[in-house]
Formats: sequence, C-alpha cells, structure tokens
Amino acid sequence: MLPIAAVVWESRANGAAGFWSVVSDSQAVSALELSLVCALIVAGINAATGTIIAWVLVRDDFRGKSLVNAIIDLPFALPTIVAGLTLIALYGPRSPVGIDVTDTRTAIVLALLFVTLPFVVRTVQPVLLELDTEMEEAARSLGAGEGTVFRRIVLPNILPGILSGVALAFARAVGEIGALILISGNLPFKTQVASVFIFLHIQSGDTAGASAIAVVLLAISFAVLLVIGAIRYFATRHEHAR
Repeated sequence: MLPIAAVVWESRANGAAGFWSVVSDSQAVSALELSLVCALIVAGINAATGTIIAWVLVRDDFRGKSLVNAIIDLPFALPTIVAGLTLIALYGPRSPVGIDVTDTRTAIVLALLFVTLPFVVRTVQPVLLELDTEMEEAARSLGAGEGTVFRRIVLPNILPGILSGVALAFARAVGEIGALILISGNLPFKTQVASVFIFLHIQSGDTAGASAIAVVLLAISFAVLLVIGAIRYFATRHEHAR
C-alpha cells in the first residue's frame, strides 16, 4: 500500500484544483476511456478464447501439444518492448502477411491480447485437470447434450478460474505500455492510452499530473476488479454455504 499512498500524496501537489484540471482534461479523459474500453474488450475475448485453449490442451490429444502448451507462456518470457517489436514486425508497414494496423485502435487490442494470452488459460487449466468427469458421463448417459453438460456441469466449476484469469488479464491490459508504445502511434484522442499519457507527463517533469491520472486509473481499475470479484463470489456462493 505504501507505493499507492505515495502516488496519491504526489497527486495532491498542485491542490484539488490542479488535480481536477489534469483529470478533466479532454486528452486525459480520452486516454482513460481508451485504456479501459480496450482492457474490457481484451478481458472478454480472453474469457472465451482462453477457456477454449485450456479445454483443448486438457481434453484433447494432438501432435505438437507440448509445443503449443509451451508457446502459451511466451508473453511471460518476452520483455514487453520485445513483444511490441514482434507485433510491429508482423502487423506493421512491412508485414509479411500484408496486414498493417499500426497507429490504430486495432493494434492496441492485438497487442493487449498478445501480452494477456496466458492468464485465463493458466487459471482454467488446473481446474479442468482436477474436474471429475464422472458427472459429465452420468449426464450424457441420461441424455444430456454436450452443450447442456458444459453449461450445467463444467462451466459452474471452471467459472471461478475464468473470472480470476479475466481479472488478471484486465489488470495487465489496463497498465500495459511496453507492447503499445511502438505499434499504437500514441496519437492524442485516437490511440494514446492512459499508461503512455502518464509516461509522457513524467518525461515532461509533471509528476503531479502523472500521479493524478494514475490515481484515477487505479480507482476505476479497482472498482472494475471489485465487480469481477463480486461476480465470482456470487457464482461460487454455494461453496461458501457448505
């Protein structure tokens, strides 16, 4: 809590009027909105694709499975600036696949998807591994379809893992800078995210302004994480009642 307290204290350096002047600036509001919207989009996509990937890795056998399993952790191993270079090489002006998304919001989402890929996969995988398949087999023997088995038996058990991964992915996405600073272009009102906005203020010597934006971002992110935590609590309330 001490670093957070220090940021809050620094944000008060110019007084309440100075704090409000920075956080209500149209460029700051635009950067905050872009960061939060992109982080929510990425968290939602991760919830679906991460669950699918975890399911395939646990329930299916195929050639190269161990390699795919290792590649999932690649974003953890790469420094974020290297991830940015990788993305700009693949989706930049000299793209080998003919796709150039530099200086667009699509580039932000793609970069955030890359760096947050492992979170849902790695939180859902162990739950699937420990899940007793006898209940699924019993449901199938009683005539339940695959969709019903997943919705009524599998999903309630893996939902806490999905929500934990979503919370981690959101937290990582909302504060990411290294993977974005090259490919996004940092165009005000278009592709400038809050983390880059804060970085630029620090570079210009305005630490109080940077801290003010950081405090607002922290508060909003904390509120979103509380909502995710509440959803997880209510989704598992039957376990708390035991």
